[in-house]
Amino acid sequence: MLASIPIRRLASSLSNSITSNAAIELKMNNGVVRFSLGGALDGNDSSTRVKQKAKRFKMSKKAKVNELKLYRLKAKKKMNSPNPEVRIRYKLEKAKRKEAWLIEKLRKFEVPKTPAEAYDPEILTEEEKHYLKRTGEKKKNYVPVGRRGVFGGVVLNMHLHWKKHETVKVICRPCKPGQVHEYAEELARLSKGIVIDIKPDNTIIFYRGKNYVQPNIMSPPYTLSKDKALEKYKYMQSLEHTSQFIEKLEKELEEYHKHLARYKKREGRCNK
Repeated sequence: MLASIPIRRLASSLSNSITSNAAIELKMNNGVVRFSLGGALDGNDSSTRVKQKAKRFKMSKKAKVNELKLYRLKAKKKMNSPNPEVRIRYKLEKAKRKEAWLIEKLRKFEVPKTPAEAYDPEILTEEEKHYLKRTGEKKKNYVPVGRRGVFGGVVLNMHLHWKKHETVKVICRPCKPGQVHEYAEELARLSKGIVIDIKPDNTIIFYRGKNYVQPNIMSPPYTLSKDKALEKYKYMQSLEHTSQFIEKLEKELEEYHKHLARYKKREGRCNK
């Protein structure tokens, strides 16, 4: 009885150290204690089988190459098909897949708009606005806004100009029609400056304000960096061209269907 206590303890410690699915058997042969591990318990047997089936099937390198070759062969057949509808539909499907991919990529560059900080907007008289407009036109200091659009570096440059000058010109080139007003609104929100005038040549004159105090962090935190802004611009350009290409293909498909309908009508008249 005394010898059986440590044996039980040993058996319990072994059962804890080994996985819970295994069963431990204790056998006594001629005064010699022997332990044996049984199979997995019936209750957990089904769960282990499900886990094994859920494992991802790994394809060999040769199988991947063969699958890619088959895909390219199918695409080549569609591109060289004698039927124009098959060719147009294949291009359209491919362009739509690219458009969805580009939209997904552009979502990564979306910057959350922070709530506008409470500040006292200065009210300028017409005379003050005219004076600031004239001085802004005469001065040569300016900040360019190029293809990257509005990002943290543009706001930083505006604050650096406002160290010595009351006004700064923001030149937007290239700029789509109506985009200059969006830039003016965004820059006014980020820099807390006042828009004095927007010129027809896409130039915005900003005034820093009478009670201007240079912020400690001149580049706003929730803005894109220079490299990220360029990357976003490239994706946007690609999306614009892809959307135009989709419209062109849809028109081609519509014209082909109209042409087919006309041809069938003529054929039906000739048969009569």
